Amino acid sequence: MASLSALHLHTTPLRRRSPLSSHPLPSSISLPFSSLSHSEFITIACRHRRIGAQSIGTEIDVERKTFEEEEEEERRVLRVGVVCGGPSAERGISLNSARSVLDHLQSDYMRVSCYYVDTELNAFGISPAQVYSNTPGDFDFKLGSLARGFPSLSDFAEHLAASVDIVFPVIHGRFGEDGGLQEILEKLEVPYVGTRSNECRTAFDKYEASLELDRRGFFTVPSFIVKGSESNESSLAVWFQQNQLDTRAGKVVVKPARAGSSIGVTVAYGVADAFKKAHEIISEGIDDKVLVEIFLDGGREFTAIVLDVGNGVDCQPVALLPTEVELQVDDGREQDVIFNYRRKYLPTQQVSYHTPPRFPLDVIASIREGASRLFERLGLCDFARIDGWFLPSPAPLSFSGQKFGRTNSGFVLFTDINLISGMEQTSFLFQQASKVGLSHPTILRSVVLHACKRFHNLFFYADKPRYLLGRSNNSPSKRSFQHEKPVRKVFVIFGGDTSERQVSLMSGTNVWLNLQGFEDLEVIPCLLAPTTSLYKEKGDKELCMSSTSIWNLPYSLALRHTTEEVLTACIEASEPVQAAVSSELRKQVMNDLLIGLREQQWFSGFDVSEEQAVRYSLKEWIKLAKLVQATVFIAVHGGIGEDGTLQSLLEAEGVPYTGPGVQASEVCMDKVATSLALKHLSDFGVLTINKEVQRMEDLIAMPISHIWSELTSKFQCQSICVKPARDGCSTGVARLCGVEDLRVYVKALQDRLLRIPPNSFSMAHGTIEMPNPPPKHLIFESFIETDEIKVSSKSHQLIWEGKSRWVEVTVGVIGKCGSMHALSPSITVKESGEVLSLEEKFQGGTGINLTPPPASIMREEALKKCKQRIELIADTLQLEGFSRIDAFVNVDSGEVLVIEVNTVPGMTPSTVLIHQALAEQPPMYPRQFFRTLLDLASERSVFKS
Repeated sequence: MASLSALHLHTTPLRRRSPLSSHPLPSSISLPFSSLSHSEFITIACRHRRIGAQSIGTEIDVERKTFEEEEEEERRVLRVGVVCGGPSAERGISLNSARSVLDHLQSDYMRVSCYYVDTELNAFGISPAQVYSNTPGDFDFKLGSLARGFPSLSDFAEHLAASVDIVFPVIHGRFGEDGGLQEILEKLEVPYVGTRSNECRTAFDKYEASLELDRRGFFTVPSFIVKGSESNESSLAVWFQQNQLDTRAGKVVVKPARAGSSIGVTVAYGVADAFKKAHEIISEGIDDKVLVEIFLDGGREFTAIVLDVGNGVDCQPVALLPTEVELQVDDGREQDVIFNYRRKYLPTQQVSYHTPPRFPLDVIASIREGASRLFERLGLCDFARIDGWFLPSPAPLSFSGQKFGRTNSGFVLFTDINLISGMEQTSFLFQQASKVGLSHPTILRSVVLHACKRFHNLFFYADKPRYLLGRSNNSPSKRSFQHEKPVRKVFVIFGGDTSERQVSLMSGTNVWLNLQGFEDLEVIPCLLAPTTSLYKEKGDKELCMSSTSIWNLPYSLALRHTTEEVLTACIEASEPVQAAVSSELRKQVMNDLLIGLREQQWFSGFDVSEEQAVRYSLKEWIKLAKLVQATVFIAVHGGIGEDGTLQSLLEAEGVPYTGPGVQASEVCMDKVATSLALKHLSDFGVLTINKEVQRMEDLIAMPISHIWSELTSKFQCQSICVKPARDGCSTGVARLCGVEDLRVYVKALQDRLLRIPPNSFSMAHGTIEMPNPPPKHLIFESFIETDEIKVSSKSHQLIWEGKSRWVEVTVGVIGKCGSMHALSPSITVKESGEVLSLEEKFQGGTGINLTPPPASIMREEALKKCKQRIELIADTLQLEGFSRIDAFVNVDSGEVLVIEVNTVPGMTPSTVLIHQALAEQPPMYPRQFFRTLLDLASERSVFKS
């Protein structure tokens, strides 16, 4: 078995040593000697070199001791405790936020420890590896054996007081934003990031916050509170009448008052419907206090991040560039579009974002001013996200009085205060920060160090000179020492037009953000725009080269939720008028920030420059890669990224790329060819599934009942799996249990549906993403029955009967051609039907992965044999770099039944590939993992040349 340790190729960036120091200085920060006086320069030099210390006498000896003490202080690490999880439905998002904080704060001078609070408010110390889990469900059932539990929350707080310098709460919703955790920390005087407990309680409760905003002089949305038995329908009817709403059909929004962001939010019509939906929220246990608000027809939603840049005593809030939230109505079929939990956190074309918003300039100014005022008047601390609405004139509501929010263009209303904003990689926090020159590490470090200024025992860290702060592992390198080592260019390409393009965007963004922390790399994110339909029909590579566009992206434009949004942002940013407006707004915000930030010793400057996206044809882009000697990191799932096309084009120009070569890519993309290539391995315990290939035009032309009869007769079963012959994983894959299921599937292909809605077939299932355009050939095969594995939502225990003794696994392989190493397999527990959805495979916060397989399911000997057979499969297919193999495994014998091989597997922050790398000994963290894959590509290129 190939050793993974041999694959750790240059994964640690070189540490630069200052000419004045015997210990490493952060390579991304230039020493600001030009801003120091001569005496200050000499003082620093003396501290690090002990100039003349032996010959200067007793007084200098005393001074020397002081210097040593100060140097020891300079080496002190700020210990940050990140607390995630919590009892709300947003606990999965909280895990994503914790992952971002860990990725972007961890540095030579900040050490991040991770803690988790479960749904019952039990606290645990968890390893960083667990933070990369897909959901808390991945490890809830094994917390007792893998994590350090605390008897009570008081014990937990006492541990934090002794073990960390400052707590960074990233629990969204209850216990994190309602003041619960903050109150516990305050009792033991544990420093923490964010707003104090009393102010949290007011701001978190949407009804109380609305009342407070009204008292503080802001326009608010009229609302009514429903509190269990205390409220009655007649009182709600009176409120409807007072606000000139039709009691039978008046449109309102019903939402929990204290459930965090977008949880349980719905639309209702009339008094009876609103009252009913309010009580449904109460009966479901989401909240016992429900808010009914007027639906703001014609309103345009926005959200704004506010950052305090004051000195820790005086509040100096600055609102960043707001984001407009544009909701898309799907062909008029969904009239009640609202910004709910799914649209906020999962990739979807039903919502798009515009930063800055497409509002009149006076409205943008009013939003920024109002958000900053609100932040200060409500006593918020460090940072927050504030949501609201712009109502263009004439407004649907009548507002009177001299309150804040009136502009020449309409009214600005603030509705929701988020005390712990989401911190996923493409969240509003990072989108808005990058627009004004702040990278992920810089904005997070700014928040933490500002919080330090509010606690006297941490003041030292906030006043530490900027050149001693170090940069985080993922900080964009400023490369002030480029002469010491040549910089290598990396093009990370993602996107395309397959159903997996949004997963590709998440993968590419994750790879780019992780690799950019290496000081010897210059990493550029690149969007592969949709190819022309003509190329897809004909498969003409020359046409592909000339008609396909690739955009090299600046930092801020890569931080989007969908590829369509990235492309739209590129086009908008290239329009002269829009570019000029955005540039001017950017300067205004940066100037506002600098008033406070330039007084901070730790602030080392803005580190995201204002650049435009550059568009190339695929042919031009490959020529550019060759010219600058770039390595291409392929993160395009399906299509030309995985079928050998892109690999062939790059190879023709001698451009190195990650992953398997042309032939292996072509074979693995064709599921039939994959089976044929492995057919001879049956004596070695590697099995393949019998397949029947059908042309789509025949399926449409022939009677469905006849086709079904032939298939069931051939396979001798009544449950059949259908999938495209050549497409990425999970796309178009469905279980069919009867002739009507086949009819629905063929009709979806005929109608060129982009997705089949949940539960369209006789067996329960989730949304099925369909290939576009429809495939020419489809594969039918027996549906393999495996043992159902569940995780109890109450006891968090695994439930597995083990009748068939077969389970479905996915296994990453990594290494050089002919000596691939199998990572530890993962068993993925299905949550919606019999076939894993794209979301369950790749999206953080969905699905449950068991890595490695629990010993209660698969014995050690069977696991060992399974990995050996996976390596045999990889070597037989001539895989190299990295790939993922999906298979069924017999838990007793370790026999492997191959499903498919993915040569460009998902590389999202929570994908199983990351889990498996972390399960190795020693663990391989994401940035090391991606660097290893990159170095494997370069080594292969050198070997070939």
